[in-house]
Amino acid sequence: MNIIVFLIPAALFMGALGLAAFFWSLRSGQYEDLEGAKHRILIDDDEA
Repeated sequence: MNIIVFLIPAALFMGALGLAAFFWSLRSGQYEDLEGAKHRILIDDDEA
């Protein structure tokens, strides 16, 4: 039963950390160009 005292705050902390990372990625523009990634995978840039 004493382990729950440790696990609940740890789970809340990790959830808040994940949410903060998600909001950071939104603010930094990680999801701005979804169409470009789709097209870049088809372009063959192998010049060797």
